[in-house]
Amino acid sequence: MDNINLFEGYNSAFLSTEAAQNIVHLPIVGNDDQEDILKNTNTQTGIFHYLNYSVQISTSRKLAFFSACNIDGSLFKKVPRRDSWKKDSRVGEFQLGRELYSAPKGYFDRGHLTKREDVQWGESSAIAYNAANSTFYFPNAVPQHKDLNRDVWRSLEDYILHKETAKKGLKINVFTGPVLMKSDPFFVTQVKNVDIQIPLYFWKVVVFLKDDGKLYRAGFLMCQKKLLVEDGTVEELEHFTEEDRLFQAFSKAATYQVNISLIEEITGISIPHAADSYVDNRPRELVLQVVDIDPDLESFSIDQEMGYQIENIVL
Repeated sequence: MDNINLFEGYNSAFLSTEAAQNIVHLPIVGNDDQEDILKNTNTQTGIFHYLNYSVQISTSRKLAFFSACNIDGSLFKKVPRRDSWKKDSRVGEFQLGRELYSAPKGYFDRGHLTKREDVQWGESSAIAYNAANSTFYFPNAVPQHKDLNRDVWRSLEDYILHKETAKKGLKINVFTGPVLMKSDPFFVTQVKNVDIQIPLYFWKVVVFLKDDGKLYRAGFLMCQKKLLVEDGTVEELEHFTEEDRLFQAFSKAATYQVNISLIEEITGISIPHAADSYVDNRPRELVLQVVDIDPDLESFSIDQEMGYQIENIVL
């Protein structure tokens, strides 16, 4: 990687074919948050480009609204991992780095929004290696509890990349982000004398092309509230009541696949339109409860049966 300003980032025409010009634009942050978007002074836009992915940043939260990437499974390469995080000079003070992740009681992983391996593709191993390394900029990180980042969330990422995209040589677009809520709890440790809110929910949307030539999309949502509260990492803003726990018994069997409309509703972000491959008929309140990861949930690996079914994401 040389000049960061030369990174091209997410390609909206990535899924276009000879038969159809399938343009998939970036998600659009809602009107209420437009003033909160960090401006890239180099490009005079609100987008920061890296290799095969791009990020849009919230100035008030110093976290990304979303990250958007292109994945070409036919060009996926296995390359060594170089786990070296750094700040992006273009972003300045509007990013959280080691001061958060190394703080007392900061039991967070530096959770990739765009997964390292997602952009680890190209015509050569050197290109794939550079792209993978470009995911280690802090604007592409969010504070995720290790039991979310390394287990259930990772199982979803691995399924999408390894069991579908790379195995079948597919091209897909993936949008990922935290749900930045005003009600998010505060980290128990101040960072440089500033109170930091920690996002509870994380979403992911996959846009893909089927043999019928049409674009489809699938959405997923997970929550880390129970994990953070149990560890004493965040201040608990409200107490659980018996009514709050009514549907918790269903959590292990429930799917983390949700309607795109729910993701749009709780984030205020408009997701690029495509045919929805899945319809979730559960009430909103039930979905927001059952996607909260159980601290007692067993760890998953890509070769294990997951506690949810990913439907209609295949060609």
